[in-house]
Amino acid sequence: MTHPSPLSAQTLGDLPQQVQRPTYDRSSVTPGIVHIGVGNFHRAHQAWYLHRLMQNGLALDWGIIGAGVCNFDEEQRARLARQDYLYSLVELAPAGTSAEVIGTLIGFCPVEADNKSLIRQMSDPQIRIVSMTVTEGGYFLDPATKRFAPDAVDIQHDVQAPDRPRTAFGAIIAALRARRDAGIAPFTCLSCDNLPGNGDIMKDVVTGFARLIDPDLGHWIEQNVSFPNSMVDCIVPATGPRERALAHDCGIDDAAPVTHESFRQWVLEDRFCAGRPPWEQAGAVFSDRVHDYEAMKLRILNGGHQIIAAPAEILALETIADAMRHPLIHAFFRKIALDELVPHVAGATDMAPRDYVDLIDKRFSNPAMCDTVRRVAFDGSSRHTGAVLPVIREAISTGHPFEGLALSQALWARMCQGTREDGSEIAPNDPLWDDLTARATVARQTPQVWLDHRQFYGSIADDAGFRSAFSRWLIRLYDDGVAATLDAYVRAPSAKT
Repeated sequence: MTHPSPLSAQTLGDLPQQVQRPTYDRSSVTPGIVHIGVGNFHRAHQAWYLHRLMQNGLALDWGIIGAGVCNFDEEQRARLARQDYLYSLVELAPAGTSAEVIGTLIGFCPVEADNKSLIRQMSDPQIRIVSMTVTEGGYFLDPATKRFAPDAVDIQHDVQAPDRPRTAFGAIIAALRARRDAGIAPFTCLSCDNLPGNGDIMKDVVTGFARLIDPDLGHWIEQNVSFPNSMVDCIVPATGPRERALAHDCGIDDAAPVTHESFRQWVLEDRFCAGRPPWEQAGAVFSDRVHDYEAMKLRILNGGHQIIAAPAEILALETIADAMRHPLIHAFFRKIALDELVPHVAGATDMAPRDYVDLIDKRFSNPAMCDTVRRVAFDGSSRHTGAVLPVIREAISTGHPFEGLALSQALWARMCQGTREDGSEIAPNDPLWDDLTARATVARQTPQVWLDHRQFYGSIADDAGFRSAFSRWLIRLYDDGVAATLDAYVRAPSAKT
């Protein structure tokens, strides 16, 4: 095979015939969206939905301008700029691999310390939506309450210097203030992060932050800006040499390819103060029951990811598919999902919760996906508190079983101790890794120390039954090992409520 030319607007015609590419004239696409956090998930999900519309001649006035506020965002901008903001999506389905080139990203703001270019771009009347994928850690939330916590150093900087903000939220507020002062209607703020009630949380952060700067501005934002809740779903691995090689095998020399599974879902509230693309024509669902879809996905998929990632990491398994091939981890996932997660999921979507467990089982087990355990286990301090601990709280309050959930927390603590069962080191994998490791090390002898992470567990740590179950499982993990402990849980009769 001839070595492909580097991806660019000029080389699109050189791609192999089987590679789909934009059929629309990208020079006629005008901006309508600024997206902050142009990582793999956004490019495989929201940008793909817009691409589907543009392939049908729709939404050509909704092009995406990328943005970011971190050093790695500048590296991403440079990679994409060199290839005219084009990139490839490689779909990893069990039946085979396919590729397409996405053209909806038409620019990328320079990443600057004072975010001047980003503020200027968001102040443009053409921009009608500002969307975000910055992960939960980027929302400045109190871990226990999930409410805006204004004491962060960067927040305090932006309050004192609102014209030179460091944060994405500070830049959003500066742009909204500029639009208000110029008599320009505001844009919709659209969170696409895996947070329960992500639109409500984004509103809490933006309005609370704005009131610290200017109470009148905070009130204006609350009255005029839309913050729709949304649920997003697609498994998207990180990009490394393997992913770049997969794109190359498809005939694409791409410095920033994205691989993804064949499943996607996007459920949104239809609340957009400045209009929106007709995403429903590309398969998105508009519903006033976003929270029901969200609860099922967060608790079974995101929670399930955390439940299997910890034992897989301790056992030195590389990918989520490897974990699902391990008979005890697979059985652990099935039992905890059916017995301890499903009772806390309302059956108000188009799929019964038990059928959804089967769907997630199939997606996790996809042998074509190289979704690493390390990626899934990253930032467990945010992911456990967002997806697993809310279920534990409900189980305690309603009298539902939580043995497997207690074991999941013992496995997380065991993982954070920092060594695998083969003696190898687990590299730091959480913003709070040093604290987690120190506490996990002490918890080996005194298990309750782990639950004294009050910023995570709160009232969970006060429940005697949960404390007892957690301690028993953590002691057993160290005494008997992961496999024997999982086997004990899987073989035990299911608890009755």
